[in-house]
Formats: sequence, C-alpha cells, structure tokens
Amino acid sequence: MESLSTKEKTSKDCNGDSVFENVVRAPDVPVYAVMVAYSKDPSPVKLNLGIGVYRTEDGKPHVLNVVRRAEKLLLDDVSATKEYLPITGMAEFNKLSAQLVFGADSPAIKENRVTTVQCLAGCGSLRTGADFLAKHYHQHTVYLSQPTYGNHPNFFLAAGLTLKTYRYYDPITRGLDFQGMLDDLGSAPSGAIVLFQVCSHNPTGVDPTLHQWEQISQLVRSKGLLPFFDNAYQGIVSGSLDMDAQSVRMFVTDGGECLVAHSYSKIMGLYGERVGALSIVCKTADVASRVESQLKLVIRPMYSNPPIHGAAIVTAILKDREMFDEWTVELKAMINRIIHLRQQLLDALRDRGTPGDWSHITKQVGMYTFSGLNAEQVAFMAEEYHIYMSSDGRINMAGLSAKTVPYLADAIHSAVTRSV
Repeated sequence: MESLSTKEKTSKDCNGDSVFENVVRAPDVPVYAVMVAYSKDPSPVKLNLGIGVYRTEDGKPHVLNVVRRAEKLLLDDVSATKEYLPITGMAEFNKLSAQLVFGADSPAIKENRVTTVQCLAGCGSLRTGADFLAKHYHQHTVYLSQPTYGNHPNFFLAAGLTLKTYRYYDPITRGLDFQGMLDDLGSAPSGAIVLFQVCSHNPTGVDPTLHQWEQISQLVRSKGLLPFFDNAYQGIVSGSLDMDAQSVRMFVTDGGECLVAHSYSKIMGLYGERVGALSIVCKTADVASRVESQLKLVIRPMYSNPPIHGAAIVTAILKDREMFDEWTVELKAMINRIIHLRQQLLDALRDRGTPGDWSHITKQVGMYTFSGLNAEQVAFMAEEYHIYMSSDGRINMAGLSAKTVPYLADAIHSAVTRSV
C-alpha cells in the first residue's frame, strides 16, 4: 500500500503544476525584438537599421577579405590544435590587443603595469571587469552616460554594483552636454567608477573633442574617479586606430589607473566569434600581477577559459604587417562609406524639405545617428514603411546603402510631417 501511495503521489506531482510555475515571462530584449519583428515581416522592401552590424551595398553581412585570408592560413596550419587555452586566454592575442589600444610604445606596457585577459567580446569584458570591481574595489557606484548602450546597466547590476548617470546628450542641440557632464562628474563621490566610451558613442554618435577629453581627464584625476573605458569602435570614427584611441591613451599617459574593455566585433566584423579582452592599467607591475591572479578567479567559474578561433584570427592579422595594413585599408573604406551615407541622407531630407534641422546627421560620428525621431514616429515607420530601428530613434548608418537612403528619407519625411 505504501508503494502504491508513493506511485500515486509521484503521478500527481508529474501531472500537477511545474516546479517553475512561479517564473514570470521576462520582457523582450528591445534590440532583439526589433530583429524578430524584421525577420517576420514579409515585405520585400523591409530595412533593418536596429542592431549595430555593418552591411554591404546589397544589404548582406560583410566579412572582411583580410579575415577570410587569416582563416585560410589557420585552416592550412597543420600544427594548430583545439586544446584548451589558459584561463587568461591566448597570450599573444592579449599582448597585441593591449598594444592596439595603448600604443606599442606605451610606458604602461613597457613597465608591465597592464594586465590583459581574453574575454567573450566587449560584453564579456565589461561583465568580467564589473565582477572584478565588485569583489576588489572599495567603491561600488558606477556612473553611466545618459543615454548609454542598452546592455551597459545589466553588466554592473548583475555584479551587484549601484548605478547613477551623468548628463551627456543634449536633445536640443543633438550634441554633447559638456557642461552638464562636467557638473555631474564633479559632484560624484571620490573613487566612483565612471564608464566612458572611447569613441563612436552608442547610441548618440556624439563624442567629446580632444580638448574636452583633456578637461574630463583632469576632472577625473582631481576627483579620484576610476575610469572604465568601453572600446568597441576603435577606428570606426576617423579610420585611424591611433586617432580614435587618443582619449584612453590620454588617461594612461598621466600615470593613472583604469580599465578598458576591447571588442573586435565591429572593427573586424567578428560579431559571432565573440572576441574581446579586458585590460587593467595599474600603478606597478606587482599590482598588475596580483590583479591578474584575481581575474583568473573571476573567469574560472564563469566560462573557465575563452575560445580559440576568433582570437587566432585577430592575432594572425595584428602580428603580420601586411595583413594589418590590409585590415586598416578595409576599415577606412568602411568608414568612408558610412560618412558618405550620412551626407546622402542629410541631402535627401533637405531636398524633401523635411521640417527641422538635420545637420546633426553629419556632425555625429561612427556607426550611429541619434535621429531625434520619437517612439511613435519609429513605430509608424515600421508599420507603414517596414523600416525597423530602436525606439529611441537610433539609426545604424552601416545598415544603409545608396539604394535605401531615398526610401529612408521618404519614411522620415512622412513620419515627421504627419506629426507636425
């Protein structure tokens, strides 16, 4: 009888409510919700300007020629293995990544004050840095620009850190609220962590000038703030890897400490390979060594060690002068095309007499234009024109082409004039 009761009870449990019954449905991740809506739309003229990826003139995913060349070299290398990497990743990749952002002649590198670990793209690098700070840094408040990349808050909240914001974008001028930025950082508590974007600010496309970066650096050091740089777009603004890294190099040159999250998703088109690194610049080589030892303990229970293939591609390109030069030429061509698309869109809106000042389209830089379109206008463009973008009006300029610019201009003109 006891056995039967046990069977009956088991049967009842199996047929009853799930043990996960209390799990509530999470809201959709906005940028991926846009992707899903786009993929379900059967329209032949649909256009996806949401997620930040570079497309060809035909709207196809773009794989750099130098990446294909590097992959062929790796495929032909019979000595290559698929063994586990160390916890910190591929040593040569880490060395070359640090040199790319800080410069090969950086005193911090020469003095062994930089520790770099391979991570899972920019997101993994930011999360690893956030977890490290939560465990080993005395101040747990992080200041983010307003607005910022949608995933930024998640990295720091998941690590248990507290978020605050500093003014950044001025919706009136559609440029930088520099004084507001200085005022907010000036009132931050000593030691607070401040997240900066090295260049091509996401989502606004608005970057400080070099002179403004100098003032920001002085304020950060005088207040004893800890800068954490998100370096996802180095080379995407000017086409020069050195020029676009000037902001972070300025902070390192003055001898201060900082963190830098690197990503190769945008700058080499390695989105799905998830290739990135976290660098931490320290006061001494001894501190850097101890920091690395603790980073290993952060990484070990998270993903143990990083994958090989993407890092091997990057390493092959960075260590070979001919391939490196080929990469920079391709990168420059991509940027020139985006700049040209900005001008085409501005001209098209002016030709149509679209109400408002659209000059910010060419003043903003990098992959994105913060258009000024509101959520209602964005929804109208999706419904009537099958054009998909973030609800905040961010346009991925790298998703456009000379053929689709007029269509986008028509949609913007219609959206704006119907609400005037």
